[in-house]
Amino acid sequence: MELVKLQEAIERAGANWQGGETTLSQLSDQEKQMRLGFQPRPDEPSLQELEQIGRINYEAFITFKAQGQTVGYPNVYDLRTGGFVTSIKDQKNCGSCVAFGTVATIEATFRRQRNNPNLNIDLSEAHLFYCYAKNEGMNCKTGWWPDHAMEAAKKGIVDEACFPYTPGDQDCKLCSDSQNRLVTISNYHKITDISAMKEWLSSRGALSGCFSVYDDFFSYKSGVYRHVTGDLKGGHCISIIGYNDNQGC
Repeated sequence: MELVKLQEAIERAGANWQGGETTLSQLSDQEKQMRLGFQPRPDEPSLQELEQIGRINYEAFITFKAQGQTVGYPNVYDLRTGGFVTSIKDQKNCGSCVAFGTVATIEATFRRQRNNPNLNIDLSEAHLFYCYAKNEGMNCKTGWWPDHAMEAAKKGIVDEACFPYTPGDQDCKLCSDSQNRLVTISNYHKITDISAMKEWLSSRGALSGCFSVYDDFFSYKSGVYRHVTGDLKGGHCISIIGYNDNQGC
């Protein structure tokens, strides 16, 4: 995508974000897709349909706020402020984003619910993806599904040192004492109501979320992103760690 044309499109759309050259913007289409890794299952709505559902939910939320309804959460919240978010990771050239988004969400939520920003928790994305996902026939090209990753987390995830992540399809190579190093979650549930999401974020922890990625996103530098130009490249899963009503994000 030509940078000048992108910046012109951002300006025409009145979007509040800045685009520029990044480590991802110069990748080939195939390489860009390998940096993603989420596609809905055949029995689920498509990415485009999920976008439409998201817009409907957002419009309902705006109407709710305009009516002056009382909400039980602050206008701005960021888990980073309390030090609850663990370090940023890079999936690199493998469509393993579901594992990374899931692990980041679990780590931040453990810290938040224990109110301990110094809690030493660093879980293995490799365990989730190269063991659990692989057992389901998934790989770097196919990606995976968030609910399957959460189900796997109920069985347990080892720490990063037990199975360090490297990009590329590989065998499940857990350490010898892996059964003694498992961290589990008791359960999980889906939240689609925006107010409920914000209540959770401001009081309980992070959320695992996925979104459609268009070509312009690979040139994102800063600001509040919204799609202005470029084709749909696929879906990407991340950890949601806050919101800002003042900026509409």
